[in-house]
Amino acid sequence: MIDLYFAPTPNGWKAAIMLEETGLDYRLNLMRLAEGDQFAPEFLKISPNAKMPAIVDHAPASAWGESPVSVFESGAILLYLADKTGVFAPPPEDLRARKELMEWLFWQVGNQGPMGGQLSHFRNYAPEDDRAYGFKRYLGEYDRNLGVLENRLDGRDYLLGAYSIADMLAFPWAFIAKPLGASLEDFPRVAEWRRRIKERPAVQRAIDLHKSDQNRGRHRADNNRVLFNQSASSLRQNSAPGKE
Repeated sequence: MIDLYFAPTPNGWKAAIMLEETGLDYRLNLMRLAEGDQFAPEFLKISPNAKMPAIVDHAPASAWGESPVSVFESGAILLYLADKTGVFAPPPEDLRARKELMEWLFWQVGNQGPMGGQLSHFRNYAPEDDRAYGFKRYLGEYDRNLGVLENRLDGRDYLLGAYSIADMLAFPWAFIAKPLGASLEDFPRVAEWRRRIKERPAVQRAIDLHKSDQNRGRHRADNNRVLFNQSASSLRQNSAPGKE
């Protein structure tokens, strides 16, 4: 059994998609981010970055020993699950294919994901008076990353040729292009790639998890200081002795 710590956001969908695709048994733990579940001491032991998704595998492969294995950060989670199941990633001994996989995983977590996240903030959650510059900047960066995807998908149905964890990682932030104020009109290959992935039953199940609990602009920077405008003090006060 795998515990999935999840909220219905693009980052949460990544791990949920992989678990649904592989058919692994998992138990979903809904994170109430607006209420600060991510800062609970017991969760910080699993995810020291105070972010979801995170998993705890209670039945890891024998090479890991008998103790449960916890993994935080979506790219690490998907790679761990791919190696656990032997699907949706090239095998470690295929060095060239594995190198390409790592490039696209790191591209997503270092470029597409952060730029999409900042665009989402300035589009949907920042105070009105602070939105204009941030929205313009991150819309441009998001658009640039769509261009990277468009070029990569020239002659390919998926990022590595075959459907893989690289696609699962990148799909959620392309899936929500319209709510971000962006368009796929100039990126036909990305639009087709998005459609192909969206139609997969496992993907549909994942993005429907706790759909009614999506934020949808209810909690914003001007009305929720738990979810926004955090600093290191949030981690210190929740990991201090006596807090457990």
